[in-house]
Amino acid sequence: MSVVAEAFALVFQPYVLLVILGSACFGMFVGAIPGLTATMATALLVPVTFFMEPVPAIAAIVTATAMAIFAGDIPGALLRMPGTPASAAYVEDAYRMTRQGRSEEALGAALVFSSIGGIFGTIVLVTASPALAEIALKFSSFEYFWLVVLGLSCAIFVSPGSVPRGLISLLIGLFAATVGIDNPAGEPRYTFGIVDLLAGVQFIPAMIGLFAVSEVLRSVVTRQKRPRVERRGQPGIFRGQWINLRRYPAQVVRGSMVGTAIGALPGAGADIAAWISYAISKRFSKDKDKFGTGHVEGLVEAGASNNGAVSGAWIPALVFGIPGDSITAIVIGVLYVKGINPGPTVFITNPQMIYAVFIVFFLANLIMLPLGWVAIKAAGTILSIPTRVLMPIILMFCIVGSFAINNSIFGVILMLIFGVIGFLMEENDIPIAPAILGLVLGPMLEQNFITSMIKADGSFLAFFERPIAAGLGLFTIAIWCIPLIVWATSRRRSPHPQNDVTPS
Repeated sequence: MSVVAEAFALVFQPYVLLVILGSACFGMFVGAIPGLTATMATALLVPVTFFMEPVPAIAAIVTATAMAIFAGDIPGALLRMPGTPASAAYVEDAYRMTRQGRSEEALGAALVFSSIGGIFGTIVLVTASPALAEIALKFSSFEYFWLVVLGLSCAIFVSPGSVPRGLISLLIGLFAATVGIDNPAGEPRYTFGIVDLLAGVQFIPAMIGLFAVSEVLRSVVTRQKRPRVERRGQPGIFRGQWINLRRYPAQVVRGSMVGTAIGALPGAGADIAAWISYAISKRFSKDKDKFGTGHVEGLVEAGASNNGAVSGAWIPALVFGIPGDSITAIVIGVLYVKGINPGPTVFITNPQMIYAVFIVFFLANLIMLPLGWVAIKAAGTILSIPTRVLMPIILMFCIVGSFAINNSIFGVILMLIFGVIGFLMEENDIPIAPAILGLVLGPMLEQNFITSMIKADGSFLAFFERPIAAGLGLFTIAIWCIPLIVWATSRRRSPHPQNDVTPS
């Protein structure tokens, strides 16, 4: 108990609490601007942490990350501009709810269930870190290959519209992911002699273009005013969430568990977790047809999964010093600078430091609620801005976000190109979200496939030889085959069309 008491003493100091509050506001601001991701918020904080003690330094990063992950949902719901690839999984439902006058319900669900998922992930982090880290270390390139394929499959089946159109969108994203020299051969592919394309197509400018710029183009081409959103009569940010919690308790627990488990896998992160949780929610829902039309169920489960994955990513980072995502990779570097070597021995040499990190996680997910309420209320004023004023402002933020990635005008050019592509896709009823996931997961898919084939000396059977890989592979194949079997069975049982013809 003395160690826990010492950890509380390290955290509950005026200076540390002030750092937590300031970094929370900073993370909320950065996450709410499309293009400025949670990873960027963390990277911007690193120079500041050099002048801090270890506890406030880690507290600043933990708090800013949690806030930025949630804040990415704000532009997604209000403007259809997801702040993160994870938010793209359920942006259609959130945006449709806003158009129906339910913006506070949508963002309230994202806020409350992100906090619940984060707290659940932190409890798992505290109680089961070593056990989960041991399982995570058993994942090789074979398991990661099937995990990525499962995530890509979810993108097809949860996309609104037909499966073939979702597949077309996914292939567009996967093709864009092949551009550049970041491939096993190290040869330039589809760069057309353009030096800037050697680094590949970055997903932040592409995502901004596909979602936001396409929306701006649509407003210019159609010259239609945005439908007026009536904000009166909404149940409030928190009031309706108790109803959602009672209505979808299984979804909350399932999303938190899936998010934490996937977050604990090195390199997986919140993006795959949100997509898989949204797909699971739709698969087991009694209202499958409502997904993509403004249904809150998917937001509840995927929102809990988002921040559950953030906490889960710290499990391999603290236990083995292996980063769970890009954010914890930065954190590990900060810990080394502070003279703390993450790994099994840190629980013995610096136990008070580890418990302090756990306490900060709880505080960050709790402080998210009041600060998120303020952010949602402040952002809600966007809905009252006329289209002719709002669209140029959106375009300005798009340009700033795309330029800020590499301080290069090429990011802005990519954004505009993908904006046109996104506009053409939606004009032909091709969903955009699968393309984003294909662009994000494409490099991971190729890398793990090539690595696995080299290990297996070209044998495809090796993808089913390891127990976890076999389980994931069979599960993924079942997801592909079951809809085909159900469709074929229903076709066989249904009467021949000619038998239904009646004389007029």
